[in-house]
Amino acid sequence: MATPAVTVLQLDTDFPRVPGDVGCPATYRGEVEILRVPKATVAQVVSARPDLINIASFETALEAAKGDVVTTSCGFLSYWQTHLALRSRKPFISSSLIALECLSQRYEPHEVLILTFDSASLTGLHFGEYSSFRNGVIGLPSDMHLRRVITENLRELDISRVATELTSFVSDQQRPHHKHLLLECTNLPPYKAALQRATGLPVTDILTCVEAAREGTVQADFLS
Repeated sequence: MATPAVTVLQLDTDFPRVPGDVGCPATYRGEVEILRVPKATVAQVVSARPDLINIASFETALEAAKGDVVTTSCGFLSYWQTHLALRSRKPFISSSLIALECLSQRYEPHEVLILTFDSASLTGLHFGEYSSFRNGVIGLPSDMHLRRVITENLRELDISRVATELTSFVSDQQRPHHKHLLLECTNLPPYKAALQRATGLPVTDILTCVEAAREGTVQADFLS
C-alpha cells in the first residue's frame, strides 16, 4: 500500500466532514489516513487552558501516523505544536496559527482577521509569541448552525446555510484595516471561496499549511 499523502489526527467526533474539511478524504488528491483519537472530544480540546489537555492519546496516534504530512482536525492544539513536532518524523501541523510566523512578516496584527470556533477559549497560550494577533480574533456566534453542529456533534449539516451565515457574519465583522483572513477552525475551509468573494481578502487556513508542507496534496478547489 502506498504511503498516505497526509495523516489527520481527528477528534473523537461524528459530525459531517464535508469536502474541504481537513478530516474529509475528498479534500485531498491522494490517499489519506484518518486516525480518530479516542476520547478527544470538542469539549476537552477546545479549552482556554490547552496546557491541561491530556496529550498522551495524540502522542500515541502520532507514533502510528504513516502520512508524509501529519495534521490535526482542531487548531486548538496549537499550544502543543513544538512538543508534537519534535515527536514526529514527518512535518507536523497542529493548526493554521503556525502560519502567523510568515503572516507576521507581511502584516501588522490589526490587519489580520482570525476566524475561530470559540473566541473565548482561544487564548494567548494558543498564540505563543504571536499573542499580539489575538486582538483580531472573532468566534462563531453560539446560535450559528455550524457551531451547533460541532458543539452538539450533530449528524446533519446544511452546507448552504453555513455558507450564508458565515459570509454574512464575517462581512459584518470586517473593517477597512483588515488585509488578510486566517481561518483557525479546520471545519471552515469548505467555505473559503465564499468568504473570499464576500470579503475580497486573501485567505489562509489549515489546508494552505498542508499544501505548503507537501505540494500537490490538497485538491485545487480548496486552495484558491
